[in-house]
Amino acid sequence: MELPEFAPGMNARVELTVTDADTAQALGSGDVPVLGTPRVLALAEAATVACTARQMPGGVTTVGTRAEVEHRAPTPVGRHVTALATLAKVDGRKLLFEVVVRDGETLVAEVRVERVILDRQRFIQKALGSLGEA
Repeated sequence: MELPEFAPGMNARVELTVTDADTAQALGSGDVPVLGTPRVLALAEAATVACTARQMPGGVTTVGTRAEVEHRAPTPVGRHVTALATLAKVDGRKLLFEVVVRDGETLVAEVRVERVILDRQRFIQKALGSLGEA
């Protein structure tokens, strides 16, 4: 597998208008009607995927291997949040991203995401193969 060339500084943005389905109540991560931390993480990961998607060659993908979330401010239903992912470091097949999630000027969360570049088909075969071993 030939590794794609990714340069630190690449970035991508994804946006979300918070709905009832995105709340801690709906996600089972709490009992308050605000943007749930699991949804913040999913949004951050979507931004990291978008960051590399344009330059990802066929047959190659990335998977998340580590994440650290600092959820700093509550976001009620109806608010619009933006996640900006920036590729901070490339270490062989490992990509390290810094993601900032904002509601306007309010810092909602800071997320660090580690993704690894791999052969998509081999990964799927390994995952499906492990189902037979269970």
